[in-house]
Amino acid sequence: MMAIPLVGALAMLVPANRFLRTDVAVRVFGTAVSGATLLVAISAATAFDFGATSRMQLEVDREWASAIGLRFHLGVDGISLPLVVLTALLTFLCFLYTLRHPPEGGRIRLLTALLLVLEIGLIGTFAALDLVLFFVFFETVLIPMYAVIMLWGGTGRRAAATKFILYTLLGSGLLLAGMLLVGAKAGTLDMTELAARHGSGLSHGLQVTAFALMGLGFAVKAPMWPLHTWLPDAHTEAPTVGSVLLAGVLLKMGTYGLVRVALPLAPDGAEFWAPWLGLLAVIGIIYGALACLAQRDLKRMIAYSSVGHMGFVLLGIATLTPVGVNAALFGNIAHGLITSLLFFLAGSVKERWGTADMNALGGGMLGTSPRLASILTFASVASLGLPGLAGFWGEMLALLGAYRPHADLPRETFVTFMAVAALGAVLTAAYFLRMLSKLTHGPSDGTAEPRNVPALSGPAAVSVQEYAAWTPLIALTLLVGLWPKTLLDVTTEPVRALFGGG
Repeated sequence: MMAIPLVGALAMLVPANRFLRTDVAVRVFGTAVSGATLLVAISAATAFDFGATSRMQLEVDREWASAIGLRFHLGVDGISLPLVVLTALLTFLCFLYTLRHPPEGGRIRLLTALLLVLEIGLIGTFAALDLVLFFVFFETVLIPMYAVIMLWGGTGRRAAATKFILYTLLGSGLLLAGMLLVGAKAGTLDMTELAARHGSGLSHGLQVTAFALMGLGFAVKAPMWPLHTWLPDAHTEAPTVGSVLLAGVLLKMGTYGLVRVALPLAPDGAEFWAPWLGLLAVIGIIYGALACLAQRDLKRMIAYSSVGHMGFVLLGIATLTPVGVNAALFGNIAHGLITSLLFFLAGSVKERWGTADMNALGGGMLGTSPRLASILTFASVASLGLPGLAGFWGEMLALLGAYRPHADLPRETFVTFMAVAALGAVLTAAYFLRMLSKLTHGPSDGTAEPRNVPALSGPAAVSVQEYAAWTPLIALTLLVGLWPKTLLDVTTEPVRALFGGG
């Protein structure tokens, strides 16, 4: 899965006069490479033994730097497999989307190479089983995303890209310090061995310190309030494919890291900091919802919604219970599917009308572009947590986990968090319904005029490539929402193993 995009990215170094002479050929090549990667991911999922989801499978374990105990160790279990497949799927859909809708700014060869390197880093992050290897892949993601925002972003791209890289590099420094603190004291960097120890051999003070360092590093990526301020600017200025991958997968690196690395390596530290993590999570839920109610820009509103939705994921982790962590993992996938769809749709709206300003767009989209408006309505009600769609289960299970947190945590505090988070769910419905009322219903009263698309109400209103990018996300949102057991059966056993089988 990583070799194929690596070869594809290296192929972009061949001069254009010798290989892939046109931009169209480059876009087709990128789609083919990401499609091949997706096929390997699907084959890995079919080869995975779903009867033993807590066991690391499909492992690659090679000597890397024996003098300091580093190994090139990769593998997946029920926690990481869904994220690996999601990464491969979203990357392929982004390339599929660019076949007809390339971002403005040209340089398609460079964009293709960057997206493929981004895919390598993301898959490596979710599959790495050595702490240093995990960190290497974690950092590999930053430069391509910085370049995508900087080179193909909007008018404020320089400030947004700079803020993104500064925040994430600061978080990475803290993360590395925390991981090396654990690795040096434990005498190993192997994540499977460290997880099996459940913190044994590490003092309480060391675990508290290490969890704080790692937690802050992951919280920047999550993004957790108040370390979230890089996110709205990055999302607003990034091109559509950048926003999709940023929301769909990059944010999950933070919450995945908390579950895969911080919780099992420093359980005493997790217990010490859990109430504070829960507090910041619910503040993020309310803050994100209130910020969404104040937004005029569609992409910026969707970006702030991620702060609130990831707050539910962080709240689930803070409960330190199998129910809560399962909710977090479910919420990761649900958010990846739904918010990626929302950013695809926001990109299509901006391409047609030349703006994402909701006041300038006005209402009446159901009359002028009924297919686009209908799918936007579906994605919105999925994101606000309508029962029967993917967004519902992660939030509901996170609230249930907060109602019954770990026995060593203050239950009254977490019940309060549950009540506040439930208010946040109501506010989520409010800002999505407000957005739909401004864009899809009523007469068209905006100042922006449609462009680039002939016969908006006709069959050309939505391109084949747009349908191809949106349909898998719609289908999976329905599948996971109607049959949550599909995903919960994969994550439940490894989550229980995180807590020593309890």
